[in-house]
Amino acid sequence: MCGIAGFYNIKHDKNVQERLSLAHKMEKAISHRGPDASGIWQDPDVPLSLGHRRLSIIDLSADGAQPMVSSSGRYVVSFNGEIYNYLGLQSDLVD
Repeated sequence: MCGIAGFYNIKHDKNVQERLSLAHKMEKAISHRGPDASGIWQDPDVPLSLGHRRLSIIDLSADGAQPMVSSSGRYVVSFNGEIYNYLGLQSDLVD
């Protein structure tokens, strides 16, 4: 099972590098949850950071790397779990 970590620095008392360092420490603390890959995303304007540890089961490609950023760059998600009906959804979305 994957691992997710993140925080919002409500006090705004940490600079960008401090927040990045903390996000890396959080991600490493859950390394046992996902040995296959890891990722960190940090908002450039808001003190928000997300970390992810990946356990690859079905999708072994780099396309499953997280946190995932939308093509527009507006949305970011880090989620844990499989989409079990992905084959059915794929057929609906491909048309």
